[in-house]
Amino acid sequence: MDLDVREMDGACHCGTVRFHVHLPEGLRSARRCTCSLCRMRGAIAVTARLDDLTITAGADALTCYTFNTGAAKHYFCSRCGIYTHHQRRSNQSEYGINVACLAGVSPFDFPEIIVNDGVNHPNDSGVSRVAGVLRFIPADQS
Repeated sequence: MDLDVREMDGACHCGTVRFHVHLPEGLRSARRCTCSLCRMRGAIAVTARLDDLTITAGADALTCYTFNTGAAKHYFCSRCGIYTHHQRRSNQSEYGINVACLAGVSPFDFPEIIVNDGVNHPNDSGVSRVAGVLRFIPADQS
């Protein structure tokens, strides 16, 4: 896997929502979060600026979910239910892009993922903290 890839295409599970994204940090920005929504959805997200995401098909099928402060906007395909991206609460000029939607990328391609403390959100506490590290060890390597 090329962690430095900058341009990628992506789609939801059913292919209705399709997009192209420029990733300023490539896949090196991959993170998880401990907030209530991220705990339940379990996705790994990478960073893109708002102007760096282009929905190429299915914009009308996207639905948006917000909670708590309403600052973060989480987008899902209304047909298959897959989370594709979200506008971040911590930095409203950025999107988090679901790596599982990126062509040729699997969340299981990452041996380690930093997990940010979203329970104690930096916008509430003033401090950005790492909650831990999530590791994937393939069965044939254990």
